[in-house]
Amino acid sequence: MKKESGKTKFTDAEVRNMKTDKRLQDNLEGDGFGVRVYASGTKVFYYAYSCDNKRRFLNLGEYGTVTLSEARKRHTVAKYKLDKGIDPLFEKDAEKKERALTPFVADFVGEYIKYAKEHNRGWKEIERALMANIVPAWGKQKITDIKRRDLVLVLDEIKKRGAPVMANRVLAYTRKMFSYAINERGIVMLNPFLMMKRPNKEESRERVLDDAEIKIFWRNLDTCIMGEPLKRALKLILVTGQRPGEIIAMHRSEIDSDWLEIPALRSKNKLPHRVFLTVTAKKLIGNAPGFIFESPIFPADPNSTPSDPGKPYGERTLTCGIKDNLPHKPESKVVDRLKIPHFTPHDLRRTTATQWAGLGITEDMIDRLQNHITKRKQSVGHVYNRYSYAKEKQQAMETWERKLNSIITGSKYIDSEAVDAAKLQTLETNEQDLETREMALISRAPKNKNKGTKIIDINQRLRNRK
Repeated sequence: MKKESGKTKFTDAEVRNMKTDKRLQDNLEGDGFGVRVYASGTKVFYYAYSCDNKRRFLNLGEYGTVTLSEARKRHTVAKYKLDKGIDPLFEKDAEKKERALTPFVADFVGEYIKYAKEHNRGWKEIERALMANIVPAWGKQKITDIKRRDLVLVLDEIKKRGAPVMANRVLAYTRKMFSYAINERGIVMLNPFLMMKRPNKEESRERVLDDAEIKIFWRNLDTCIMGEPLKRALKLILVTGQRPGEIIAMHRSEIDSDWLEIPALRSKNKLPHRVFLTVTAKKLIGNAPGFIFESPIFPADPNSTPSDPGKPYGERTLTCGIKDNLPHKPESKVVDRLKIPHFTPHDLRRTTATQWAGLGITEDMIDRLQNHITKRKQSVGHVYNRYSYAKEKQQAMETWERKLNSIITGSKYIDSEAVDAAKLQTLETNEQDLETREMALISRAPKNKNKGTKIIDINQRLRNRK
C-alpha cells in the first residue's frame, strides 16, 4: 500500500502524525525514501530500490529511535553506494553476519586467557584482574563496541575502592588483550587504549628488612597461621634470594645434589639458572618427592591413569599468607603475628641482594646469583663467556648463610675470608720482620771471632722460627 506525498519533503510533524487503519501503509517522499506505517503505530524509514533486476527494501531505522534527519543521511549514503554498484542491503546483511560472529567480551576474555597461559608466566594474575574488573562491566557487550571511555570509567571505579596499582594493571592487561584481538585474531581494527596513560604513578619498592627485622621474621614466622610449606618457602626465598614464583614451584627433578636447576621454561627471563643450595636451604627443601611445596588442594596421585603429578602452591598464596598474619592497613583487623612493618615475598629477595652487597659481593655477581639480564649480559662478550661461576656462587651463598645464621642466633658475625686474609697478612708481616732482623744480625756478625759459625747459627734459628 503506497501513498505518494507529492514533491514536498516530509516534515517531522507529518511523520509524527502519520496513521493508517490498514495493516501497513508506505508513504513515499521520492528517490526511494519513504516511511512505512503499521497499524500498531510503529513507523519505519526505508529505502526502496532495484538491484540486479530485483526489488530491495532497506530498513533505515525506526522513527523515535532514528530522527528524520538521520534517516535522510542514511538514505543518501545507501543511494551513493548503489550508484557505485554496491548493493547496500547485501552489505548490511554482511555486517549483521560479521557482528553475529563477533564475540562478546566475556567470551573473548576466556579465549585470551588460554593464549596468555602459553605466553605469559603471570597469566593467573591477568585472569584474576580481567574476571574481577572487566567481565562484570563489559561481559555482555560485543568487543567491537568497547570505547576508550568505557575503560576510563572502569579504572575510576577501581581507584575509588582504594586500589590504584590494580587500576594500572587492568589498563595494561586490557590493552594487551585488545592488541591480541588485532594482531592474532583480526577481530578489531584499532586498539582504543593505545597511548592511554596509567591512572596512577607507581614508585619502585624499596622495602628491605634490616637485621633486627630478619631475626623477628625468622622467629615469628613459625607462629603464623599458614601452611608449613608456605613458611618454608618464605624462608627459602630469603636464604637463596630467588624469585618467589620460581621458589614456590620447585620440583624434585630440578635438584641435582647441591644445586637447584631452574629451567628456562620456569625462569622469568627464559634463561636456565643454577642456584647453589646451602645446608640451610636443603633443610628447608626437605626430602619430599614431586613438587617441593605441593598444594594440598591438588596433591599428586601416582595411582591415577594417567599419573597425576599434582600442583604446587600458587605464588599468590605467599602474599596471602603474609597478609593473613600482618596488617597492611591501619584499619585492618588482622592479628599481627609477625610484628614487623608490612613486606611482600619479593621484598625478601631484595633484602638478600642488599645483604650480599653489604658482604662485598660485586653487583655483577649479584646479577648472576639472581639471574638478572643486564646490559653486560646482552653484550657480545657475554655470548662468548660461558664460564659457570659455580665456585663464586657457592662462596657467595655460603658467606650469606654464615651471616644469616649470625643474625638469627644473635651471635657475632665472623667473616672467615676476612679472617684468612688477616692471617695471611700477619704471616707476611712476620716474615718481613724476620728477614729484617736476620740482615741486622748478619751485619753485626763480623765483629765476632767465630763469625762464620755465628752466621750459620743465626740463619738456622731464624728458619726454625719461621
